[in-house]
Amino acid sequence: MNTLVGTRIRTLRKEKGLTQEQVADFLHVSQSTYARIENGESCSWASYLEPISTLFEIQPEELIKQESIRVDNIETNSGAVYNVGTINHLSEKLLEQFEARIKDKEAMIKLLQDTNASLLGLVEQLKG
Repeated sequence: MNTLVGTRIRTLRKEKGLTQEQVADFLHVSQSTYARIENGESCSWASYLEPISTLFEIQPEELIKQESIRVDNIETNSGAVYNVGTINHLSEKLLEQFEARIKDKEAMIKLLQDTNASLLGLVEQLKG
């Protein structure tokens, strides 16, 4: 857990363009103490959860959630850069479209099954 949190703190610090010394000053600790937090060698980050969250403008739970990984931009093989918020929005739209298609497919299957049953009934009547 210490390594995970330390890595997240390092990523947030670099995103803000801050040095370890600047963050250490903000937390009122030595640079070496702060470096141990970032390197996952110390659990003292828990004592500084509130000021760390304030400095990096995040909710405290973002720092400790297992699935919470903060990424601002994603670069594709073609060199295009997409904002994660845009990608999440597009993903939600795609899911909505797929759900609508699944409903349409299910309705078509039901219609075909009903039509098939009606045709089989007519064939039986004609035989009879």
